[in-house]
Amino acid sequence: MKIEMIEISILDILEFLGTYAFAISGIRLAASKSFDWFGAFVIGMVTAIGGGTIRDLMLGVNPFWMDDPVYLIESFIAFLTVLLFSKKLVRHDYSLFIFDTIGLAFFTVVGVEKTLDAGFPLWTATIMGSITGAAGGIIRDVLINEIPLVFRKEIYAMACILGGIVFGLCQCLNLPLIAVELISGFSVFELRYLAVAKHLSLPHLTELEQNDTENKD
Repeated sequence: MKIEMIEISILDILEFLGTYAFAISGIRLAASKSFDWFGAFVIGMVTAIGGGTIRDLMLGVNPFWMDDPVYLIESFIAFLTVLLFSKKLVRHDYSLFIFDTIGLAFFTVVGVEKTLDAGFPLWTATIMGSITGAAGGIIRDVLINEIPLVFRKEIYAMACILGGIVFGLCQCLNLPLIAVELISGFSVFELRYLAVAKHLSLPHLTELEQNDTENKD
């Protein structure tokens, strides 16, 4: 009897971890809104697969979770994790930030690399990496009737764009692929962390309007 060896790449690991982290962020937020178990699981699953689904559809391939049930299983494991550790995960605000940021970093790298592997240029890959990283959270926030985090808080999607640029720069330096992935993912995580810690954000339209009014006066 032959045992088939399953090859798992760093990209697969990042996708697994990103799926788990994003699923927890979605379920944790749903729990804070008093969703029932099924509703919380759905929110977690949509958060985990939403960005990657949009990416794959735009690339003209089957959504990644349709070829392997492990991603749906991961969402269920994330649901069990929140049930078992609900006191620590739901009561502490930083838990949502940590898991959301981890998912953002990993999924950005996955989106950039998969798009480059499909033969698209870096600028396209950077946009697709941003979609992969941010779109799941946008869907999550819309479903729970919140203004999407990406539109109202500290730097979020811009961290994904930085990750894509760093990915390209590291490739130009001919660094090993694993180093490119890790450095790119770390850059996303670090910028997002600094943005929250230092309250960094892009100018709001209201601020621009106020500045224009003051200049006219």
